[in-house]
Amino acid sequence: MSEFYRKLIENNKKWVESKLSNNPDYFVRLSKSQNPPLLWIGCSDSRVPANEIIGAEPGEVFVHRNIANMVVHSDMNMLSVLDYAVNILKVKHVIVCGHYGCGGVKAAMSNDSVGIIDNWIRHIKDVYRFHKEELDAIEDENERFNRFIELNVTEQVYDLAKTSIVQTAWKNDQELHIHGWVYGLKSGYITDLKVNLSSNEDLDEVYQLKL
Repeated sequence: MSEFYRKLIENNKKWVESKLSNNPDYFVRLSKSQNPPLLWIGCSDSRVPANEIIGAEPGEVFVHRNIANMVVHSDMNMLSVLDYAVNILKVKHVIVCGHYGCGGVKAAMSNDSVGIIDNWIRHIKDVYRFHKEELDAIEDENERFNRFIELNVTEQVYDLAKTSIVQTAWKNDQELHIHGWVYGLKSGYITDLKVNLSSNEDLDEVYQLKL
């Protein structure tokens, strides 16, 4: 058994002890139910831990992560998480959180092949195509990269709103707000992109489902 693996187990013991020292019933209470007000759709990047970024405790955030925080309508994993969060947990907020320096978005800016992930990155390339004129006009490559990350998050927010899951919730007058954020790896701060959707009227008419 490696030293790294042993350290993981030891860290778990220390974490449990620290929680119990503050509240002996901590895990008993936590095990009874979960009522998170928030669904977090974020990037798989190990430097972007959802709970820690917003100072949330276990049980307060329902989390789905994938490469480049994508909302792909054929992704049954994402749809299942979204359906459970909206219809069973009744979350009131969904946050799509990207991050500056995202490797998935960076890969989508080039034509290099990186393996099977090419098929996933193609969805990110679609975002570039939608905003090609704006992005190509940005001469500084790093600025273009950052703007691409922001636009990708914005597109995923709108893609969430286009799902029948979200639109059905809105039709039933369920309180549900969708937001787009970008996390700064170098600063630790969140940038609110000010894209906040709360009804299907926030969508172009072509996407408004007659449910």
